[in-house]
Amino acid sequence: MPNEEILLVEDNPDDEELTLRALRKSGITEPVIVARDGPEALAYLFGAGAWVKRNPLQTPRVVLLDLKLPKLSGLDVLRAIRGDSRTRLVPVVVLTSSIEEHDLSEAFSLGANSYVRKPVEFDEFLEVIKALGKYWLRVNERPPSRANRPEGGSAA
Repeated sequence: MPNEEILLVEDNPDDEELTLRALRKSGITEPVIVARDGPEALAYLFGAGAWVKRNPLQTPRVVLLDLKLPKLSGLDVLRAIRGDSRTRLVPVVVLTSSIEEHDLSEAFSLGANSYVRKPVEFDEFLEVIKALGKYWLRVNERPPSRANRPEGGSAA
């Protein structure tokens, strides 16, 4: 069975709590793994560091990725995700407060599936998270997990 976890990559504790609260209020029951910087996100995805016992072939259902992260930017995390065959097909939603045109175009050129600006007001933020959760967790079909494909099988 494919992994149903959500990976939230967010360094701001207030935004983290707001996102987790909005997910709960939206009826999203899938477990949420929180990475607070770029290297922590990549360690989770690739089964390294504290996540060395995790099977990196079982990818999260969706990655919610902030761009402004310490140690390694969200764009660099996205570049690493798309650059590795184990994670290349994982849906990545950039969830950021950035209004920079460069961030938007760079995220899409690196393979982001979606780019969502974080609303400031909680009620609006709740609606955005509800829509994201409904689409990425209930509506969207995802490619099969590499862990569930026969050796040498492809996602195409």
